[in-house]
Amino acid sequence: MTAEETGGPARRIEEVADAAARAFRLLPAAPRDLPSPGEPRRTPAHRISADPDTVERDLIKLVLTLVELLRQLMERQALHRVDQGDLTEAQEERLGATLLVLHERMSDLCGQYGLSMADLNLDLGPLGTLLPPSD
Repeated sequence: MTAEETGGPARRIEEVADAAARAFRLLPAAPRDLPSPGEPRRTPAHRISADPDTVERDLIKLVLTLVELLRQLMERQALHRVDQGDLTEAQEERLGATLLVLHERMSDLCGQYGLSMADLNLDLGPLGTLLPPSD
C-alpha cells in the first residue's frame, strides 16, 4: 500500500490536527466554580497594568519571577541529587555556593527595582500562587 492509497501526508496532518484540537479543548467550568445567581462575579486578584510609567518595573518583575521560578526548580533538583548521593562533596559545596550567590543576586535585583521576593510570587487565582511559600 502506498502513501496515496492510505491518505498520504494530508491525511496524517488532518489526524494530527484533530488530536491537537482534542488535546487543547477547554473543559467547561464545574458547577461549583460558577457564581450563583445574584452572587457577584469573581475577578482575578491582579490585572495587567498597561501604565507607561510602570512598564519597565512590570517587565523586570515578570523576568525576575521567571528567573526565581527556575532558580527554585534548580535548587530542588540539586537537593534531590544530593539526597541521591550523585554528587561528590566538592560538587555539593560548589553547587551550594552557586545557589547561594544566585539567591543573593536575585535579592539585589529585587531591591534595585523596589521589589521584594514576595512580589515575585504571582497569584494564579484558583490555582494558588506560582511559587511555593518561602521557608
